[in-house]
Amino acid sequence: MPPAADTTTTPRSEARPQAERPPAPAKYLGVLFAVAIAAAAFNLRPVVTSLGPLLKQVREDLGMNPTLAGLLTAVPSLCFGLFGFAAPAAARRIGPIAVVTAGMGAITAGVLARSFAGGTAVFLLLTALALAGVAVSNVLLPVVIKRYFPDKVGPMIGLYSMALSAGTALAAAVTVPLTKSLGGDWRYGLGVWAVLGAVALVLWLLVLIAKRERGERAGGAAAPVRLPITRSRTAWALAGYFGLQATGAYVVMGWMSQIFQDAGIGEGTTGVLLAVTMVIGVPVSFVLPNLAARRGDQRLFVVVLACCGIAGYAGLALAPAGGAWLWAVLLGLSNCAFPLVLTMIGLRARTAGGVAQLSAFAQGIGYLVSIPGPILVGWLYGATGQWYGPLGFLALLLVPQMLLGLRAARARHIEDEAVLPAGKAEQVKA
Repeated sequence: MPPAADTTTTPRSEARPQAERPPAPAKYLGVLFAVAIAAAAFNLRPVVTSLGPLLKQVREDLGMNPTLAGLLTAVPSLCFGLFGFAAPAAARRIGPIAVVTAGMGAITAGVLARSFAGGTAVFLLLTALALAGVAVSNVLLPVVIKRYFPDKVGPMIGLYSMALSAGTALAAAVTVPLTKSLGGDWRYGLGVWAVLGAVALVLWLLVLIAKRERGERAGGAAAPVRLPITRSRTAWALAGYFGLQATGAYVVMGWMSQIFQDAGIGEGTTGVLLAVTMVIGVPVSFVLPNLAARRGDQRLFVVVLACCGIAGYAGLALAPAGGAWLWAVLLGLSNCAFPLVLTMIGLRARTAGGVAQLSAFAQGIGYLVSIPGPILVGWLYGATGQWYGPLGFLALLLVPQMLLGLRAARARHIEDEAVLPAGKAEQVKA
């Protein structure tokens, strides 16, 4: 009689080497992870959108002219570009979870401290601190999703995008009434958002403790192959698409309330209109990544979102008060190019390491590309006192954005376009 079969369960880590694919988190940790990702995403935009409805007060109190205010709306892009490039290197050294945790700390500290700023320079510096935290989290959250939820990239990107849109909308909608309830001082209205940053920081500290990640080689995982990513046309197309959509998004977040106020709409209503623009992205940002991930390419979505933006800018220029709610909805749909490009970044690389490199490249280059746009919009507005020129400029930018998006949306992988040295291509595909 043959001996009884060995019923000892082989550890999952032995059955499937971690170098091939990191194990999924335990159930309890998976829930904590998902909540932490949503909380982090929720905090990625209030540092910007809470400022838009109060920009006039901040300008008057700190003595900013329109050009300098335009520079303030460009600071996010500058910080995202500069600090976004550093995110993958930091992640390789200490792990993406630790870097995102540090990012939540920077957001909390910067948002709280800038509310006490006594001058423009200090205000800009502390805003940059908060935006540095946003930058590294922007780059690495898709990496965390790709690494720890490899079979749920679409739904998790949808959760991330939905939470980001919700935070954006809430900050735009309630900052003005919240400021009034706190005595009318813009400093309290901006500083109160540090509370939500602190909540996210606590959640990520718990994840960090639970995972005990130690960088790319944590748990025995092999370091990813470095791709010559600049040789990939898809990577460059994604970077350009990302940059142009960021230009429009940050101008809208920074200036749309001012545009409506100049049209005679009250301050409180302009905050709600900005919130409508952002809240449109909540359901769309959840559904769109799932739809996009199921398709071989995403060109249809690129065209539809660009057309919504062109119509929204045209209406905002010609009849800002008459169709305010419609223009807010159309521009909100146009801004959903952000979750679309995040989804494409996750789909255009085969591995978590490839996504990390592509995310840093596309966002780093993209945000640097977007820097001149908000500054030029502020200068045009200051020089002419009208919005026809700035809005026409933004509508025109949607043409190259659509063309680059059509190239980026094709079903390709950057590993196939970036020529690797002999022997490394097979390592990437493994």
